[in-house]
Amino acid sequence: MVAVSIEIVGLRERKRHATRRAIRLAVLSLIAERGFDRVTVEEISNRADVSPRTFFNYFASKEVAAIGDGPTLPSESDVLVFVNAGPASDLLADLAGLLVKSVEAAEDDVDLLQVQRSILKDHPQLFALRMATMRSFEDELAAVVARRLGRDDVELAGDPVALNDRARLITLVAFGAMRHAWSSWADDLERERSLGDRLRASFAQLGQVLGTASV
Repeated sequence: MVAVSIEIVGLRERKRHATRRAIRLAVLSLIAERGFDRVTVEEISNRADVSPRTFFNYFASKEVAAIGDGPTLPSESDVLVFVNAGPASDLLADLAGLLVKSVEAAEDDVDLLQVQRSILKDHPQLFALRMATMRSFEDELAAVVARRLGRDDVELAGDPVALNDRARLITLVAFGAMRHAWSSWADDLERERSLGDRLRASFAQLGQVLGTASV
């Protein structure tokens, strides 16, 4: 009975994923054909073969459907492994590992990501919205980095301003490596390396530039 229930839940999740993907492909393809302002939710729904009501069950607006979800932190257990790794463990390597877990799902649909990338280049308003979701992730990641720094350095933990300032600096540097990895991966049409491998490689190069241990 338990196995049947798990199978049903899995089927429902796959159907939700398929519907969500169909809606996103519909909105991106229509924008590519007509431009953002000329696309309606009704047209998106028709192309995705869903009702407008179903569309709004998945996305609050066509803008949200176009930009997709931003990255999210992995599970709290993964976050705790990073936070509690200790000062002897390489911070950049550990941060790379955490981000790899965050971006793993992004590799599931390369075609959709390529279309989205092209759309964002041509529509500044959508690009700005996408950057807003990235800033939210940046804030979440900076808070996690601050937790790690606070555990590693008691003196730094006693100065919240300095702690948060250093965490923000590390996060911004990490985002630079993340963007480098993403661009390298997206431009590689052969997909010879996974996004996770690209991310590790970018952090390894960053470590070499900063004179730290390689990842």
